[in-house]
Amino acid sequence: MQGLISVITTTHDREDALDAVLRGLSRQSDKSFEVVIADDGSGPATRQMLAAWKPRLGVPLAHVWHEHRGFRAAEIRNRAIAASHGAYAVFLDGDCIPRPNFIATHRRLAEPGWFVFGNRVLLSPSLTEQVLRQRQEPETWPFSSFLRQRWRGGINRLMPTIPLPLGMLRKLLAGRWQGCRSCNLAVWRSDLDRVDGFDASYVGWGKEDSDLAVRLLRAGVRRKSGRFATGVLHLWHPMEDRTQLPENEAKLAHVVDSGDRVQASLGLSKLAAAANHDPADHGQEFSGPARGRAVR
Repeated sequence: MQGLISVITTTHDREDALDAVLRGLSRQSDKSFEVVIADDGSGPATRQMLAAWKPRLGVPLAHVWHEHRGFRAAEIRNRAIAASHGAYAVFLDGDCIPRPNFIATHRRLAEPGWFVFGNRVLLSPSLTEQVLRQRQEPETWPFSSFLRQRWRGGINRLMPTIPLPLGMLRKLLAGRWQGCRSCNLAVWRSDLDRVDGFDASYVGWGKEDSDLAVRLLRAGVRRKSGRFATGVLHLWHPMEDRTQLPENEAKLAHVVDSGDRVQASLGLSKLAAAANHDPADHGQEFSGPARGRAVR
């Protein structure tokens, strides 16, 4: 594919990890992309760090923020989608470091009518602490370093670090939504518009990405594997609060069982409607008290 790619990166009060992710993005071999930080209510330190990165990232950097009222990843991703300019969106978590060919590989795998789901290597708590404290750059490590870390227990698996030309094997699970996560996910903007983006009614950790995958498949967009190609390096973090996971699982089960719903119940169109109702918010508000803003 040609044209601009929008990398939408979620974060909340974790400047050290986000700094490492931006370093990885600054090293990309393909520079035809923008970065939109989807900030779920971080404090001033994140804004200051992004201001320092803006002149040296090498690509456009935007910061979309809303008030922190619990885990609202779906809503802040929709705000970032609305602020983006690319025809293709790559979703990346703010603790997942991309290697230098990440954008180029996603561009190569992009295909109309398909979304691409990539995988990740999980770093152990001790290796994560070492990488962040010593400002190590694992995105540049050769395979031998990952092999050594696997032997030592520093990473959970080697598979995502190995590039393999799988060809048509990438389409073996074309109709499967299970296992899709938004920490490394690429979707055409036109397809996001077709399903109305993420469903912001999912509040709390879990299942908003599965919901998106279900609706994309229902809209005729098929799944393509980015394994052995786009693997990212996931820095360890404590487990998120999963208090609302049962409710989110029930909501997802209802969507799956419905058999026909394609549109998000609280998606991009609700964001646009709220912005039209309140022009002072510059298109960055859902209904309700929370406001979002994009700073370029």
